[in-house]
Amino acid sequence: MAYRSVKTYGSERGLSCAYRQWATESHCQLLHGYSLGFVFDFAAEQLDARGWVVDFGKAGFGAIREWLHHMFDHTLLVAADDPSRLEFERLQRLGLAQVRIVPGVSAEALAAQVFEYAQALVDTATKGRCWVASVECREHGANAAVFENPHGVLRQVSAEALNMALKGL
Repeated sequence: MAYRSVKTYGSERGLSCAYRQWATESHCQLLHGYSLGFVFDFAAEQLDARGWVVDFGKAGFGAIREWLHHMFDHTLLVAADDPSRLEFERLQRLGLAQVRIVPGVSAEALAAQVFEYAQALVDTATKGRCWVASVECREHGANAAVFENPHGVLRQVSAEALNMALKGL
């Protein structure tokens, strides 16, 4: 059995960033911005000594919160493969933008990137006791994407299979 705990870091937190989908033939190829929001779904098979899945305070979620602000607060996200990348990097050199080079700028790609960062932190902080089950990236009320931890799903399935085997089913 897994315990779940959800932390919402909503768009009202001010993670306002700009980016573009350079590989599309729509208006999304132009620079546009969002105040991004993220929903973290944490899981653990055992609670910590306080009865928590993960500490949402400064000692636990604080490092994730700081990284979110570094990456998405008044920044310009540029896909690593954007053909105009050098021009965007020039904006940073001119002091006109805080550029962050990312693997991709879709909500799906951002959810995956945030998941990877959060998972590494949570795994280290809890010595493997807790994991990130999923991360949802919200562009606004109508658009969101979710990245689910494939290892977390396997972990739960394996635990269920072990329990069934122990019961002789």
